[in-house]
Amino acid sequence: MGAKKPRASRDDPFYSRCVRDLGLLPKAHLHVHLESTVRSATLVEIGAGNGIEVPPGVSHGPFRFDGFRAFADQNSRVRDCLRTPEDFRRIAVEFCADEAADGTRYAEVTFTAAAHGERLGDLAMPLAAVMEGLAEGQREHGITVRVLLDHSRRQSVARLRRTVELAVRFADQGVIGIGVAGDETYPLAPFAPVLRAAREAGLRLTHHAGESAGAASVLEAVVVGGAERVGHGFRVLEDPEVVALLRERRVPVEVCVSSNVALGLVPSVAEHPLPRLLAAGLVVSLNTDVPNVTGRSLSREYAAVRSGLGWDDVAVARVARASVESSFAPDGVRAELSAGVDRWLGVAAGA
Repeated sequence: MGAKKPRASRDDPFYSRCVRDLGLLPKAHLHVHLESTVRSATLVEIGAGNGIEVPPGVSHGPFRFDGFRAFADQNSRVRDCLRTPEDFRRIAVEFCADEAADGTRYAEVTFTAAAHGERLGDLAMPLAAVMEGLAEGQREHGITVRVLLDHSRRQSVARLRRTVELAVRFADQGVIGIGVAGDETYPLAPFAPVLRAAREAGLRLTHHAGESAGAASVLEAVVVGGAERVGHGFRVLEDPEVVALLRERRVPVEVCVSSNVALGLVPSVAEHPLPRLLAAGLVVSLNTDVPNVTGRSLSREYAAVRSGLGWDDVAVARVARASVESSFAPDGVRAELSAGVDRWLGVAAGA
């Protein structure tokens, strides 16, 4: 018999020289809006079926926007095409298929259920159809998907209450939490009592903050909104005290590099503050947010960061593991995914 092969180590320079297939990296995707994942061809077909002409290029990036309002207007045109239970079921099935093909093994997808329900005159229908589609997609494609319901800061407390009621009603089907999103200049304080009630009902909380507004919005998300994770959050670096709070409480930030570039909030991938977030000791996951705007799946997002920031595969795996650990997945799922990341890197357990 030959000599026993030494166990691989994360510190072995060999691993930093390799460029592995990111499609094979078992990924957790924590910040992605379902309405922003619709395939271009699907949107055209759904629009036609509902008597809506979809202009060329509406649903397929990459785009660059001059501020949040332009992005929101484009997003509204996409959402308006979704009218029937079959529309919502279909985009959910296709979400599972596309994520699984890209190497995502666990996803927490955000859906604006109450807004769609109010728009269509049936509060529960869009979410019921989405949950049906996700159940079908998970069975067919071997992926685990959970749902977060979001609420715009611009909307009423009453709508947030309806969102919480929907989340509780569909909790046994895979809705696990809620979050407040939208224009961060609108305060969270009016929503605080409803958010507390949501947490008491067993829902997880993750709010958008520190994207278009500064570090104070991150502090508000955590202290007032009870956020267990912060969506985007990169502007937390403006205030060392808020950085220290996130670090001490181990509150992860859901970074979406290409989305920040597309919305004109960061000049380029190479100039994104992601490395500084990591250097500050924060827990960081990598996500797409709005893939039909950026034109990037999660694997392509990892590739853009690997290239733009000069990362090796050890750095990629480190963020992939942090994404897994930041998730609201059960312990067993997180352990399995973390082991898969180690296998992708070629590192033996315990090395």
